[in-house]
Amino acid sequence: MTSLIKKNASGNTADGDANLLVNEVVGVPGGIGEAARLARAAAYDTFLRRLLPSREGVALLAVGGLGRRQCAPYSDLDLVLVHAGVPGTDELAASIWYPIWDAGLRLDHSVRTVAEALSVAQDDVKVALGLLDARLIAGDPALADALSRTAADHWRRTAVRHLTGLREITTARWQAHGELAFLLEGDLKEAAGGLRDVGLLRAISAAGITDALRPAVRAAHLRLLDTRDALHQQVGRRVDRLVAQERAGVAALLDLRQLQPGASDAARRPGAVVDDGDALLRRVAGDARTVSHALDDAFRAADRLRSGRSRGGNGRSARRPVARDVVEHDGELVLARTAIGARPDPSLSLRMAAAAATTRLPIARATCEWLAAYCPPLPAPWPAEARAALITLLGAGPGLVPAWETCDRYGLVDGWLPEWTRLRSLPQHNPVHRYTLDRHLVQAAHEASRHAREVDRPDLLLLGALLHDIGKGLPGDHSTVGVPLAQAVATRIGLPPGEVELIGTLVRLHLLLPDVATRRDLADPVTIASVAEAVGDTGTLDLLHALVRADAAATGPAAWSDWKGRLVAELVARVRTALDTGVLPEPPAPDPALLAGPLPVVHLTGDRVSVAAADRRGLLATVAGCLALHRLEVISADASVVDGRALVECRVQPRYGLPPDPVPLRADLRRAVGGDVSVTQRLRGRALAARGSGAAPRVVWHREAATDAVLLELRAADAAGLLYRVTCALDEAGALVRAARISTLGADVVDAFYLVGGWPDDEARARLEAAVLAAV
Repeated sequence: MTSLIKKNASGNTADGDANLLVNEVVGVPGGIGEAARLARAAAYDTFLRRLLPSREGVALLAVGGLGRRQCAPYSDLDLVLVHAGVPGTDELAASIWYPIWDAGLRLDHSVRTVAEALSVAQDDVKVALGLLDARLIAGDPALADALSRTAADHWRRTAVRHLTGLREITTARWQAHGELAFLLEGDLKEAAGGLRDVGLLRAISAAGITDALRPAVRAAHLRLLDTRDALHQQVGRRVDRLVAQERAGVAALLDLRQLQPGASDAARRPGAVVDDGDALLRRVAGDARTVSHALDDAFRAADRLRSGRSRGGNGRSARRPVARDVVEHDGELVLARTAIGARPDPSLSLRMAAAAATTRLPIARATCEWLAAYCPPLPAPWPAEARAALITLLGAGPGLVPAWETCDRYGLVDGWLPEWTRLRSLPQHNPVHRYTLDRHLVQAAHEASRHAREVDRPDLLLLGALLHDIGKGLPGDHSTVGVPLAQAVATRIGLPPGEVELIGTLVRLHLLLPDVATRRDLADPVTIASVAEAVGDTGTLDLLHALVRADAAATGPAAWSDWKGRLVAELVARVRTALDTGVLPEPPAPDPALLAGPLPVVHLTGDRVSVAAADRRGLLATVAGCLALHRLEVISADASVVDGRALVECRVQPRYGLPPDPVPLRADLRRAVGGDVSVTQRLRGRALAARGSGAAPRVVWHREAATDAVLLELRAADAAGLLYRVTCALDEAGALVRAARISTLGADVVDAFYLVGGWPDDEARARLEAAVLAAV
């Protein structure tokens, strides 16, 4: 049995009374699945029929989930009291609504005559759709039948006209809620591909425009309903958003405990399972894609019907050739008659996809079905024509994603890349990622096409972008694990050995540039030499630079920023100089303004903070603390001593919102570096109040990463004032920091500190490490 949240007479949730057992009043059963939903609808029907005596001229109709007999455990009730102008209707309505509220049920209600209901439906397409689900609960059947028949007939006559406005409303909803297939925490009802879209498909089918509710759509719909049932039961209230903390429980209720692709070897033992909710996310993603594709087809069918009517006559349109074996017909791409009659070419599906991507026209459903059934598999290695079609598809820009999604829907992509089965709908449990893995890879290829003119081999850039994360979901570092997988694909596609090797290099090194740019001192010759040695030549360097930007753009807005772009560009420029000339570039000279004038010197310019003071220990810690006090995050910091002056130069960004007022910031910096005790006390008090949480911090030493220093890398939870606390600890332990690089990864940081001297003594390093961890 289930419990529903109680509402008072106004329809609002009653505070402190969320545990009312409605089954005691209504007898509403719980459970998951179609049988449970039908049982709940029957229980509601029985309860509601007691509230309306048999009476001519009045009918109680259910719409929404109850109208469709698809009641979730905590569904609302949507009811319409229809009358023929009989007196006392308001009192009758109150006698129905109040017992419903008293039973603890959520209620959406209206009272209208048949004419009023039809008039509202003419002006409000949402009401018109609701009436398509109207079902008599109690009262006058003739009155209910008149409303239902008239509403359905009106919808059939006006649906094509209404669908334009309905599509605009739907598009706005999609923009607000995103695509269910690609979200880690999507709304099962409102997101694109969710239950609300199934309602649109049902309405389009009711209008006779097309058979939108095909068996695959019906099956997907039932699974989405089951998922919502389980979510309600897991949470214990009405909720449609599948959040991360409920995922495993919902998966268990749906009996989705199963081995996932890419599970560890231990999990592959007979009987082993992986119960992390990924099975649920992948199933929801697949069902959402099915619904989304069906709705796209239905809207196109409505467009064809509308354009056919506007042309008049028989509404036929001409067939226009757009590529070999591909023609346009009624705004869709179909196969030429000669291609259907001849023996199919194995590259035909790829050529059709490339044509769809370049023309940005959809492929007709019947054509996709024919290709899936009759197009022969590609040989290994691929013929040149198939390889060229793939590169054309990947480089098509905005047309790539919809064309790829369509082909994936009909199983064509699995024929091109058997590895895609494992990648499809694979969640990426990282807050910076907005897409599932397969969509991220396709999006990365799309983004890479923007940089095609910057590299010598744009074809390898596009293929590298498609394959760069192919190792994700498997045990180990995906940059390493993915190399043989990507090379196997490149070999099967027909690339020569040298290019196969280059694809492997792009996969192995696709994180090199951003990792080094944000975690290492770019002025250190060892940094530049190590990257130059790994990359090997300027052509590969250009490919990696383009791939980095495409990968970040396909990941999400949190994966890239102006400062990261500048750091990567600076690294690329220095490595290019080393590769071109064989000479490592000189480190940049300090700001000349810091070397002149009375001390202290404080300069604030854009995202840079520069300070010069009398040579003393702890200057970096003081500057870092003062910046934290003004809610500025330090991205990088360099400390040096020139002509007896201690110099600290930092790149910063606001931790929250707008940058701070420069006047008090400058004043606090001058006072702090001058030794003002009051500022120091404020720094220590604020720093001690802001501690990180989560997993235990960790220190990693890198002994060969710098010319004149040893690198201490701290991996910890992010927190305000962290850099100040750590630099204070380093200073008090006798370590001299000449540079620091701060890399924030979601809620964690990887902070690298260049410590002057080798620190060869194990006991001294252990003591320093303990001091750093204690400061975190």
